[in-house]
Amino acid sequence: MALFNFGKKKEETKAPSCCCGGPEAQTEKPAACCCGEPVEGICCVKVLGAGCKACHAQYENAKAAVQALGLDLEVEYITDMEKVMGYGVMSMPAIVVNEQVVSMGKVLSAAETEALLRKLGG
Repeated sequence: MALFNFGKKKEETKAPSCCCGGPEAQTEKPAACCCGEPVEGICCVKVLGAGCKACHAQYENAKAAVQALGLDLEVEYITDMEKVMGYGVMSMPAIVVNEQVVSMGKVLSAAETEALLRKLGG
């Protein structure tokens, strides 16, 4: 029942998930950087997906690649379609590194993801 705002969900206000310039960070800067200092040129890695088996596999492969490289980061798994659309991604799974979409539409193996992160990390 939406009459008189009964039954409507309250809007949540959250701090931006990343300070390196993503869609969330464009509206407001966080008080403290959530990423910390960039590690070997990479400060954040995200996997965008719908929660399906392929997207979950990409998330696991990305976590394995980050661990194999010895990076001290946490891979974020984003399934909120509004946030996914904010990156302009139309096919999933997608990988976002430092708020730039670097892969979309296919599941990269852990080795392929590791090679991609090496290339982007400098």
